[in-house]
Amino acid sequence: MPTDDLPETFHVTTDEQLRAVSNLTRHRIMAVLRFEPATITQIAERVGVAKGSSSYHVRLLERAGLVKVVRTRKVRGVTERYYAMAARAIVLPDPGEGEPDVLMRHAVADLEASPGDGDRYVQMAHLRLTEEQFTQLGARLEALADEYRKLSDPSLPDTSLVFALFHPAPREQAEGGAK
Repeated sequence: MPTDDLPETFHVTTDEQLRAVSNLTRHRIMAVLRFEPATITQIAERVGVAKGSSSYHVRLLERAGLVKVVRTRKVRGVTERYYAMAARAIVLPDPGEGEPDVLMRHAVADLEASPGDGDRYVQMAHLRLTEEQFTQLGARLEALADEYRKLSDPSLPDTSLVFALFHPAPREQAEGGAK
């Protein structure tokens, strides 16, 4: 199914939508649907969950407006539904102070679940930048991600790119005020 008619972004704004994307299984279901539609059975196989569990999670995502049925077909008297993402990108709200960053938690869980013998590039760098340099680096990282997103081929294996550019909490605050 071509995704030309999909909206570019879907902004998560309600508590129901946030709860839907906060679950790791539903995050992984959305990853399956990122490039091509799939049935409940196909989703269950790709995510590694039971068909009933897959159906439950897809219904929650559909009710929250994050996925939708894009086509149906009759198979032995049963209507088979193909689900796809409701938009090319899902935009989460910034977490409030002291709240977990759902996106980063899912990224770490996916990294930890990835094959240890496969290629992985993981790096953490501590930098000291001016605000202008910080802004420029953020823009360059986003542009690089966009460049490679356009090169994505649905027939190739999934690759995840995660980056976080942020100002860490002052050491005293991060340690709970203890010195």
